[in-house]
Amino acid sequence: MADLILDDLSISYGSYKAVSNVSLTIPKGEFLTLLGPSGCGKSTTLFAISGLNHATSGAIRMGERVLFDGKTGTVVPPEQRNIGLVFQSYALWPHMSVAQNLAYPLKLRKIGRAEQDERIKEALELVEMARFAERYPFELSGGQQQRVALARALVYRPGLLLLDEPLSNLDAKLRERARVWLRELQERLGVTTVYVTHDQAEALAVSDRIAVMDTGRIRQLGTPKEIYETPADAFVADFIGSSNFLSGTVVGGSGGAASVRLDDQTVIRANAGTGGGTGEKVVVAVRPERLQIVGGAGDNVVQATVQGGAYLGSVYQYELVGAGSTFRVQTSREIADSQVFVYVPPEASTLFSAQSRPQA
Repeated sequence: MADLILDDLSISYGSYKAVSNVSLTIPKGEFLTLLGPSGCGKSTTLFAISGLNHATSGAIRMGERVLFDGKTGTVVPPEQRNIGLVFQSYALWPHMSVAQNLAYPLKLRKIGRAEQDERIKEALELVEMARFAERYPFELSGGQQQRVALARALVYRPGLLLLDEPLSNLDAKLRERARVWLRELQERLGVTTVYVTHDQAEALAVSDRIAVMDTGRIRQLGTPKEIYETPADAFVADFIGSSNFLSGTVVGGSGGAASVRLDDQTVIRANAGTGGGTGEKVVVAVRPERLQIVGGAGDNVVQATVQGGAYLGSVYQYELVGAGSTFRVQTSREIADSQVFVYVPPEASTLFSAQSRPQA
């Protein structure tokens, strides 16, 4: 195995640029997730790595091996890249048994029958599907089909594994179990993996690092903790989990913190983030679970009116109006009052320019 390197990769369709100047190094053995909304370029990037999409410019390398280079015109065909690819739809041959589905890519590589049998047995045992070798896809559940598709991608021992939303067709409970199983399998094999999803909870659960994409570009690259706790901009703060955005104006600051006068004239302190200097219009981003209901007024406390609420099982979530904004708070206890005081922890709040605020 070797590092996967994307160097200034761009993919255009006519005048439309689906992927724009993406540079990324994925160390061998890493589990990296491309995360973003529909149409952000994540699957387009994945298929360019596999060779099923033609990149426009830039380069793709596996260690010293060049898979694509726009300057020299080098394009290695998909079947020569030694890459395993699992599609969202699984794409199993319906007229072939499980064992025959796994044998197909081995036959294409002219691997002998005895070694085929050994590899098929090994791959099916890896995904705990050995006893289903003679069944056909229609005789399997969605979760079982997903495991067979993964086994087919692993059976020829690829140097890189690409997964295009492989769990999206599973129900919620099965998806949670599959995340754990998939991550354990990847760690056991040590195979470099690029995973595509629009599900932020899924990305947080399985990844070593996450590349958050939007409009064909990487907005932030980091560990799940970095992405969640220190988002690079308002888009990332809003897309990963959920964030409240309280509007205000910077009125001062020092030591990496800023004072902000909110739209109701309450002044609070927050991490300076990417907000600007005194007088700039900003939004204070803070996650619903970090807000605290307190007994009365005080520093960094705003007064709010409860507009509605919902019981979510482990927590209550309420919609509040206050500080000139509508925002949400999550709490473990039920709120009985219509008027509340909400503490906004400075260390859990980050400033961003008001212009970067995501559109509703």
